[in-house]
Amino acid sequence: MKVVITGGAGFIGANLCRRLATTPGVSEVVALDDLSSGDAANLDGTGARLVIGDLGAPDVLDEVLPGAHAVVHLGARPSVPRSIADPRASHLANATGTLEVLEGVRRHDVPQVVVASSSSVYGDNPQLPKHEDLLTSPVSPYAVSKLAAEGYASAYARCFGIGALTLRFFNVFGPLQPAGHAYAAVVPAFVAAALAGEAVTVHGDGRQTRDFTYVGTVCDVLATAVVDQVVHERPVNLAFGSRSSLLDVLDLLEELLGHPVERRHVDPRPGDVRDSQADQRRLRGLFGSVEPVPLREGLHRTVEWFRSGTLD
Repeated sequence: MKVVITGGAGFIGANLCRRLATTPGVSEVVALDDLSSGDAANLDGTGARLVIGDLGAPDVLDEVLPGAHAVVHLGARPSVPRSIADPRASHLANATGTLEVLEGVRRHDVPQVVVASSSSVYGDNPQLPKHEDLLTSPVSPYAVSKLAAEGYASAYARCFGIGALTLRFFNVFGPLQPAGHAYAAVVPAFVAAALAGEAVTVHGDGRQTRDFTYVGTVCDVLATAVVDQVVHERPVNLAFGSRSSLLDVLDLLEELLGHPVERRHVDPRPGDVRDSQADQRRLRGLFGSVEPVPLREGLHRTVEWFRSGTLD
C-alpha cells in the first residue's frame, strides 16, 4: 500500500510517517510538503520519501499520486490568529488547496482521501460536547476555510464516488510541534517557556477549556483509517471527550517539572472560542480499538521530547 501525506514534514504529518513505517501493509510513504512550516529533519529515520512542492500545484500532485491507495491531507495554513492577519492566504491554502488535492485524487483514481478539518468549525455554538450534527458557526477565517474543505470533500464523495473521511481535529499536541514562533499552539508554547524558566503567556483568564488530543492517538486513528480504508459520509470528531482548562495544563506541567510555572495573563485572542469538547460516539463507532493517551502522559512525553529532542 502506498500512502501520500500532504504536509508530511509537519508536526502531525511527520509523526504519522513514523507511525506508518511500522504499520503492516504499508509499503511506501510519500510526504509532500513545501516546508513553509514543516521541516525535512522531522522525517529522519521514518523511511518516507520527501517531495518538496506546493500541494495546490497539479504537476506536483501528478508526480506523487500515481499508484497511491490513500491520501492523508494534512497540509494547511494553521492558526486562527494567522488567518485573521491574512485571511486570503488561509483560504488559498486550506480551501483551494483541498480542492486541488481532491482534483488530483480524482484524476489518479485514488481510492481514499482522509481530510483534516478542525473543531474550530463549531465556533461559538455553546453546546457541549460538540457532536457532528451541530450547526457550525465559525468565527475566524481559518474556521471558514476548514469548513469549506469539509464541504469539498463531501461534494467530491457524492459527485465522483471518492472514498472520503473528514476528521475534525481538537487541539492536537505532542513531540515535533514547534514553539518558537508568534502563532505557536498553546501546549508547546507553555512547555518551552516553562523549561526555559520564563513566564508563560495566558490569553484571558486561562479557564477556557479544550479537548487536548495527543498526537500519537491521532496517528493511531489515521493509520487505522488508511489500512482499513475507513470512509464516512459525515465529518467525524477526532477527540475523546476530555475537557481541560489552560490552567489545568499548567498545573500538570508544574507537577511534571517539580516547580512552579509563572503565569502572565494578557488579553483574550480574537477568534478564539471559550470551550471545546468532542462528542466521541461516532469516532468510537469507527475506531473502537483506539485508546487515547491521557493528557498527563501526553504532556510527560512532550516535555521529554523538548528536553532531549529525540523520539522513542
